[in-house]
Amino acid sequence: MNAALLAAIAFAAFALGYRFYARFLSRVIFKLSADEPVPSRELEDGIDFVPTPKHVLWGHHFTSIAGAAPIVGPAIAVIWGWLPALIWVVVGTVFMGAVHDFSALVISLRHRGSSMGQIAGLVVSPRARTAFLVIISILIWVVLAVFAFIIGTLFVSNPGSIFPINVQIAVAVALGWLVRRRGVPILWPSLVGYALLIAAILYGNRFAATFPAIGDVSVTAWVWILLLYSLVASVLPVWLLLQPRDYLNSHQLITGLGLLTLGLVVLHPTIQAPAVNAAPPGAPPMLPFLFITIACGAISGFHGLVSSGTTSKQVGCMTDAKAIGYGGMLGEGALGLLAVLAATAGFASVGDWSAHYSSWGEASGLSAKLDAFVSGGGTFVASLGIPLEEAKNFIAVMVIAFAATSLDTGARIQRLIIAELAESYGVRPLTNRYIAGCVGIAAALLLAVTQAGGKGGLILWPLFGTTNQLVASVTLLIVSVWLQKLGRPIRYTLAPMLFVGVATAIAMFGELRGYFANFEQQWLLAGIGSLILALDFWVVYEGLRMLARGRPQRPAPAQP
Repeated sequence: MNAALLAAIAFAAFALGYRFYARFLSRVIFKLSADEPVPSRELEDGIDFVPTPKHVLWGHHFTSIAGAAPIVGPAIAVIWGWLPALIWVVVGTVFMGAVHDFSALVISLRHRGSSMGQIAGLVVSPRARTAFLVIISILIWVVLAVFAFIIGTLFVSNPGSIFPINVQIAVAVALGWLVRRRGVPILWPSLVGYALLIAAILYGNRFAATFPAIGDVSVTAWVWILLLYSLVASVLPVWLLLQPRDYLNSHQLITGLGLLTLGLVVLHPTIQAPAVNAAPPGAPPMLPFLFITIACGAISGFHGLVSSGTTSKQVGCMTDAKAIGYGGMLGEGALGLLAVLAATAGFASVGDWSAHYSSWGEASGLSAKLDAFVSGGGTFVASLGIPLEEAKNFIAVMVIAFAATSLDTGARIQRLIIAELAESYGVRPLTNRYIAGCVGIAAALLLAVTQAGGKGGLILWPLFGTTNQLVASVTLLIVSVWLQKLGRPIRYTLAPMLFVGVATAIAMFGELRGYFANFEQQWLLAGIGSLILALDFWVVYEGLRMLARGRPQRPAPAQP
């Protein structure tokens, strides 16, 4: 099968989904209006609530949700064949993931920029709020620890990416200062900044060769550096680093996706993987684990946390939510699609692919799959005449930039969640953004550097997919309850909620059975997994009980 043809079909499906389904949701279900007030203008504080142009905020939102997971998940899931992975990425993105992200953004905008945890308390019950906030906090705890480890690992394996990533941070701060303090329009200075980033990427390998000591920094040391950096980034005003950096990343995204797609067209490689591989050695059953493994490439609870945690506080016009929420997830789906194709058509032969996917143990390594994407994507880009090493370095910088943005955003969301929990229970010191930020990062550091020789985050990574999808299903349930209270149709959010919720619960039960069977070595997974599942059932029970009460009764018409 020709990979370029598959890409064309998938991109057409994404375009049709945005043209028709997103417009239907915006106009009929959510009834968005351009003159509706938004939290960024009502609560503007210059720190978290900052009105932001749509094209700038789209860059922040997309690069925040597009971390390593939409690359790793699809690159692992192709062990079951390219066809199931491709279908789930496309169908899941259009009818589930984009609906989830869009609806989470809208409901947060309609509740003064509140997080999904706080909204659960307002829409469902105070008990649901506490349970959901704890689940979210655990999910982000794992994300912070694991993403820091992933970026550190990529720095060690691709030292040429270290210099451009640091240049990007410096350029972003300068760009934010120019736009906010000097009133300079963002487009042209951002293009100049992006040109500097491209030059830094081309110089990256020479910089690493000139300063070889930088390649001797260990992964554990990078984890410390990255998490301390994310602490600083999480308390800075969004206009100083978060927005301009993500806007620069959006330029890199457009360039990267364009080069990868153009490389597919020029190279038009043949898929080297089987269409369906139902029972690979050592792998769990394809159903339901396909939906859990791909995770962020089709639907992700973390995206709803970004929508309600940072993005909703920056939307400048209510109707921008469609492009940012639904359109941002389509960008994520495109990245997941390219990960599927890179992991199936980026190999020279069927034998090469089989060597990487001979068993579940070979296929499921995080770092190995990221390296596979960097190598496969670099092959696509190199077909355009770009030297292979520079092409691979560009892809590596793109992956690291996405993961780092998710790290920054995750740290900010964790800070806000800790502050929300503290406010609910009267713990005033933790409502301070600096103290809350330190507590969140300290917990991630404790997990990341004190367990398993500095790989502590990976201990809980097996729970990421199931926890992430459970959060997505609960978010869709909360939106469904809210829509029902408004007398709006709920089937467009309830149907994906039921599908994802049931599939994920089955997968979680299967995982827990394995953890308890090996309790001495996996007691932490067993304990935290059981806690997450119990809290999830608690929130779902509260939500379904609200739905069972039915739609609000409309007053009977007056008698003549």
